[in-house]
Amino acid sequence: MHIGFDISQTGSGKAGCGYFAHALAHAMINIAPEHNFSLYPSFGDFYFDALMPVMNPYSGRSVEYGPRHLTRETARAFWTSEDAEQSIGSPDIVHSNNFWSPLQMTSSRLIYTFYDMGFLIDPTWTTEANRLGCFEGVFRSSVTADWVVAISEASRVHYLKVFPHFPEDRIRVIYPCSRFADSSAVGKRPKALDGIPAEGFWLNVGTVEPRKNQRRLAQSYADYLEAGGEPMPLVLAGGKGWLMEDFQKHLAELGIEAQVVMTGYVTDEELIWLYRNCYANLYPSLFEGFGLPVLEGMQFGAPTITTTSSSVPEVAGDAAILLDPEDTNGWTQAMLRLVANRNERDALSIASVKRAGQFDWQRSAGDLLQLYEDAVALPKRQVTK
Repeated sequence: MHIGFDISQTGSGKAGCGYFAHALAHAMINIAPEHNFSLYPSFGDFYFDALMPVMNPYSGRSVEYGPRHLTRETARAFWTSEDAEQSIGSPDIVHSNNFWSPLQMTSSRLIYTFYDMGFLIDPTWTTEANRLGCFEGVFRSSVTADWVVAISEASRVHYLKVFPHFPEDRIRVIYPCSRFADSSAVGKRPKALDGIPAEGFWLNVGTVEPRKNQRRLAQSYADYLEAGGEPMPLVLAGGKGWLMEDFQKHLAELGIEAQVVMTGYVTDEELIWLYRNCYANLYPSLFEGFGLPVLEGMQFGAPTITTTSSSVPEVAGDAAILLDPEDTNGWTQAMLRLVANRNERDALSIASVKRAGQFDWQRSAGDLLQLYEDAVALPKRQVTK
């Protein structure tokens, strides 16, 4: 097969979507070198990374870098042109991973990765421009994609609920996995945690933004301290996202500004250290397509308290404490309970490592390659106009 694969979000600033595409590209090239891979450093006109590597960072016998564009304008002109499919050699598969969906694939099988539609659940979780751009891409996929890859069963169900016209037998769940290959890695302590002992802090990983629910977590933590909980700092590891300009003021009003450590962006090495050495990983997100920080924390033995929302229970299984993300008192009580019961904490740590072992990139890549085989074997999807 000739596989065209979107890697536009896999640059140095990659987040969850980028890690998914990056890891699948590596795994597919590794387990199926008989195929020809064309990797697209720009794809469409919605997402554009001007800092994508100039040269192909993926090695393989039959791996080529697709057209790289230096500006969003030239990328838009290329990918929206009528002859875009012919310009890329009419591959058997064209796989979109960045929310954008092309309209003009007449022979290539169009595969579309669907992450989530949190922007439909609550419009205040993102900006209007991002919400409109994401929805346009997802909607177009429901009309033009031959197959959809959902990253969780919860995402699959939500997609079909919003787009009941999409054929149910052409959407398949393929789980993400951890970005970290070496589960024995010890990592490197971030400078922001100098003086804070191992197992002496609560951890929350992710961009600080409304959907990740750090406001309620801060309230629960303030109540935990007020109730006499052990005064371990709360470490928020992640950059500031949109619509959270007043978050520092929120911490000050709760009286916990001095007890909250905001690391900003951390390296992979630093993140491993945080997961391995936290007292517990707290992940109260209101909505997720998957919930990668839960899985990655579990890989390194982080005892986990997380949300009952959307896809996260699929990730955590029975290896975590699951709570309503809006129940601030429930989170306070769980933190107090875990501090008072070290045996429960240690049992969660053991269970988390076992649970994380059930997610494997080679298995996911194999499932994706099977989907490609199925897509090529069947006619292109017929869309009623």
